[in-house]
Amino acid sequence: MTYVIHGIFSFLASTMFGIIFNSPRNRLLHCGFVGAVGWLVFLASRDLLLEGDAVKASFLGAFAVAIVAHLFSKRYRTPMIIFSVAGIIPLVPGGTAYNTMRNVMEKNYDAATVHAMEVFMVSGSIAMGLVFAEVIIQLIFKKRKTT
Repeated sequence: MTYVIHGIFSFLASTMFGIIFNSPRNRLLHCGFVGAVGWLVFLASRDLLLEGDAVKASFLGAFAVAIVAHLFSKRYRTPMIIFSVAGIIPLVPGGTAYNTMRNVMEKNYDAATVHAMEVFMVSGSIAMGLVFAEVIIQLIFKKRKTT
């Protein structure tokens, strides 16, 4: 049941950010779907496969976002960035970044450093997931063209 609720709210968040980013109206539901897929992959991998490791789970979530965004971009002949930017929003570690700054303001530098490192690692893993998916897709399409 919690996965259904998480899926609904991540769908809504991605759709709303699609509106903010001026995505085409006929692609807003697709943006929401991409975000929901990425968030559900993140949750499932963090909870079931990786025993709470948010960094690796963020990589897998971003990888899923990039794959689905690329498939939608090919299917609907739309730039991939329309789907991937709105779809990546649920994975962004905003709460942890807030905790970092709160701890800095409270002069609790030990806790701030821990939170900052987590923010940097999660952000890096999101970027790596997007890049790895793009590289793999390019390799697949390049191999397809030569065959």
